Amino acid sequence: MTLEQILEKTKNIRLVAASKYVDANIIEKLFTQGITEFGENQVQALVQKKEILDKKDLNIKWHFIGTLQSNKINLLIKQKPILWHSCNGLKIAKAMDKRLNYKLDTLLEINSANELSKSGLNPDQAIEEYLQIQEECPNLNLCGVMSIGSHSKDQREIEKSFETTYKIYEKLQKHGAKICSMGMSNDFEIAIKCGSNMVRLGSILFKNLK
Repeated sequence: MTLEQILEKTKNIRLVAASKYVDANIIEKLFTQGITEFGENQVQALVQKKEILDKKDLNIKWHFIGTLQSNKINLLIKQKPILWHSCNGLKIAKAMDKRLNYKLDTLLEINSANELSKSGLNPDQAIEEYLQIQEECPNLNLCGVMSIGSHSKDQREIEKSFETTYKIYEKLQKHGAKICSMGMSNDFEIAIKCGSNMVRLGSILFKNLK
């Protein structure tokens, strides 16, 4: 799939380029193609790439999309990402909230596929925990949900995991949820069909640029 085709397929939703495996030069190339939002999985990598690209005065909007270790909270806060995708429960939410001195847009990560290899909340707990975080963490602006699709070759299984997330998102809309972030390089078209309004694409974007 070419970059033009990807941009066409995602034109009505937000596209975040997951730049985990590429360096600052590749990010800059993609930025010149019109993609402005980039997500990093590791705080240290975000710091390094942001430092290089800030010098070039590019208006990149950084997201943090990886699992956050509590010893990296202060460093992440300093980077002021525009969105934290991977709040996976009240404990990390409270640790983050306590140290923040600004309001951080945040998504609750849901393990909709119920797979042990994935982090995120059990779907049955998601709504209750979302509301609890909203109530107890004033520095976190919870504005939606995020999930990773089922690791399966069966399209129906992948759809089911996305549908689970979307149903939770629908119920949370009255509590301010605006973002349903789901879909990566191998399943983003299914995710969009299931209601995603933000996708996180990595390899599919970058393979055309190297």
